[in-house]
Amino acid sequence: MSASPVILEACGLRKRFGGLGALDGVDVRVRTGTVHGLIGPNGAGKTTLFNVLTGHLRPDAGRVILDGTDVTGQPPERMVGRGLARTFQTVQLFPEMTALENVRMGLHAKMRSGIVDAIFPTARARREEAMVTERAIEALAFAGIALTQDIRAGELPYGLQRLVEIARAIVGEPRVLLLDEPAAGMNPGESERLIDLVGRINARGTTVVIIEHDMDVVLSACEVITVLDHGHVIATGSPADVQEDPCVLQAYLGAWAVADA
Repeated sequence: MSASPVILEACGLRKRFGGLGALDGVDVRVRTGTVHGLIGPNGAGKTTLFNVLTGHLRPDAGRVILDGTDVTGQPPERMVGRGLARTFQTVQLFPEMTALENVRMGLHAKMRSGIVDAIFPTARARREEAMVTERAIEALAFAGIALTQDIRAGELPYGLQRLVEIARAIVGEPRVLLLDEPAAGMNPGESERLIDLVGRINARGTTVVIIEHDMDVVLSACEVITVLDHGHVIATGSPADVQEDPCVLQAYLGAWAVADA
């Protein structure tokens, strides 16, 4: 069976911060319909790569290709409009807003009502508000956290905040979802719940890319893994291939493998 087409591609990406080379000629190809893991030691350049892919940072060199279109340097809101959503390494919710209100924000960029509709509520605006609320409720239910909808985000346990953030990212039905350390701060039970959620998101047609340090999550959820070290890609392959790669064992997985033995 032929491989699925590439939906997201990093081509020779370079990014420096002063004298520090965070990305040094990074090439990554994410195929449609896959769950693609991105791992590596702290400081390997993983979050910088996410920031470049999503338009939060402009690369010094190289290109970002989304579904065949060069989108290098396009701002985050335009990337969202093109179907690329993300979560962040640190939860970025509005703590005083309810879970439902936070998830509704994920559709803000797609709302068509203008300032006149806001000042003088029109039938169109009311219909749109009802639709946004309905879809936000559905996203919370899909994430398995429907009962949180009226609770302020800042009052939720950290693991549930992570799931609210994922619900906000998927409410707009992105084609590609980037998750930056989604299991951080989760206990083993919450991590299992996350693995299930990622599988269900992927099963409904969303390509998922995950940065994660929890190797149990990576090995359970991902079909393909790319390994970064000091801004370079040192391996890409199946979980089995990556676990056996000598460069990966030396750079990253060795300590995990010993601890897991």
